[in-house]
Amino acid sequence: MKLIRYGKVGMEKPGVLRNDKRYSLSAYFKDFDRDFFAADGPAQVKELLSRGEDLPLVREEERWGAPMARPGKVMCIGLNYSDHAKEAGMPIPTEPIIFQKGSNTVVGPYDPILIPRGSEKTDWEVELGVVIGKKARYLDSIEASKECIAGYCLANDVSERAFQLERGGQWTKGKSSDNFTPIGPFLLDADRIENPQDLDMKLWVNGQLMQSGNTDNMIFSVHFIVHYLSQFMTLEEGDLILTGTPPGVGMGQKPQVYLKVNDIVELEVEHLGRQKQICQNA
Repeated sequence: MKLIRYGKVGMEKPGVLRNDKRYSLSAYFKDFDRDFFAADGPAQVKELLSRGEDLPLVREEERWGAPMARPGKVMCIGLNYSDHAKEAGMPIPTEPIIFQKGSNTVVGPYDPILIPRGSEKTDWEVELGVVIGKKARYLDSIEASKECIAGYCLANDVSERAFQLERGGQWTKGKSSDNFTPIGPFLLDADRIENPQDLDMKLWVNGQLMQSGNTDNMIFSVHFIVHYLSQFMTLEEGDLILTGTPPGVGMGQKPQVYLKVNDIVELEVEHLGRQKQICQNA
């Protein structure tokens, strides 16, 4: 099952993607938000679809929104691929490096990347996104985390490296500019991904392949990350976790390469669809 949202910014409606066509669920659900996931909304959608209801088609010209409403929090894991840590010239972490992105950075998969004012080091990062479907607090085991995941999505963890690394303080301010977290095009329910640690992922800039990796190179697995975070904070329904990126980011190139206006970024994760963003000035 592939959950989608569509419509103008701030007015998105819930839907489902079936056989490459979008269908509206707005007559049955208000939105794919925290309340939806807390009420086991995905199971309700499955039951609805099993009844063969006649759902209205979404018009092709309708904008693709993020497949979930603004999350309560966006938690991120830094340097979670050993080969990415190496290209960044940083030691392999012994515990997950945690930072946050502003939840208002979450946008649709085809919305533009907005290059911040004065930025010369806006970078790309293809990532596997994890959406929480059941509250996770002090989980007893890594295995228990599996029951807390609603689904997976493709994400671009757009980053401004000067803000992140050269301006002091925490990474958050280099990660939280407008439109810095495109997700989607859909949220795939967790039981459709047999093994989240075996997914190919790729990213292109202006047609040139820049990143190519697989989630099996994660230092800390998806289920470990959910368990680990639950020891320090309560993960709530609808929260989003970004799990790290493979090598090939602009900062790791020799010489370094960063995004500029009119650059085209395309990315994909196996089973989770494809995104495309055109860079614009903020």
